[in-house]
Amino acid sequence: MADLIRTEFEVRDERFRPVGGDEWVERLHTGCRWVEGPTYFPAGRYLVFSDIPNDRILRWDETTGAVGVFRAPAGYANGHTRDGQGRLVSCEQGNRRVTRTEHDGSITVLADRYRGQRFNSPNDVVTHPDGSVWFTDPDYGISSDYEGNRADSEIGACHVYRLDPDGTVRVVADDFHRPNGLAFDAGWSSLYVVDTPRTHIRRFDVADGALTGGEVFASCDAGSFDGIRFDDAGRLWAAAHDGVHCFAADGELIGKLRLPEIVSNLTFGGPKRNHLFVTATTSLYSLRLTINGLR
Repeated sequence: MADLIRTEFEVRDERFRPVGGDEWVERLHTGCRWVEGPTYFPAGRYLVFSDIPNDRILRWDETTGAVGVFRAPAGYANGHTRDGQGRLVSCEQGNRRVTRTEHDGSITVLADRYRGQRFNSPNDVVTHPDGSVWFTDPDYGISSDYEGNRADSEIGACHVYRLDPDGTVRVVADDFHRPNGLAFDAGWSSLYVVDTPRTHIRRFDVADGALTGGEVFASCDAGSFDGIRFDDAGRLWAAAHDGVHCFAADGELIGKLRLPEIVSNLTFGGPKRNHLFVTATTSLYSLRLTINGLR
């Protein structure tokens, strides 16, 4: 049976009042070293997430509550997403590449280089309806052997990339320190990207596969941001050191979900996308909400 922690919503603004849910947050699994990349698969009613230092991807089954190993070794995988065909797309920090797991279980390398130079350690990833894959490439996986394989950076910088369906890799943002989580808005017209060391989220306009703008959307008041996701009302949810922060469309912090561990990432799942899954340090948490995730 899952551990239960009393739900603690901190209301900062009346616009957070519609958010509610279970009286208890469930801790579905614990005992990991640093969990990341929760991604829900509605067709199978399961969620995969990374335990990076232990070099494995875990799988939680919604119908039984069981957690097992999905893949190990896993290239020190970090962030994941689903593509338009329901396939798993992963950032492998240790292998310094972005991959796709096919329906038969085989692995396709989507990209591992930019202009002949190896990526640092791809971190988080989102897909676009046009078939492109957008991902961040900080150096966490090459800075030590803890979350990858220690190595020198070949590119010499940490960028945000777009991978086109034809295999072309382009830099779409090159002024980040360590880009991290990223998310498209409802209309695919804006991309929000976390710059973790600078403790803020930036907003970019998206047009013709390129980014413009990049103004600061929100700053963190508790450590730094990591993964981010939208709900279907346009609120942006961000992983932070004291829990999950919720921002209105104007960038104002309107509320928090407090948790006892440093939060790394989150996603919405379940048949109605009203089940919030949160990865935090050693554990996977979940909470049924009164609102729904965007996608």
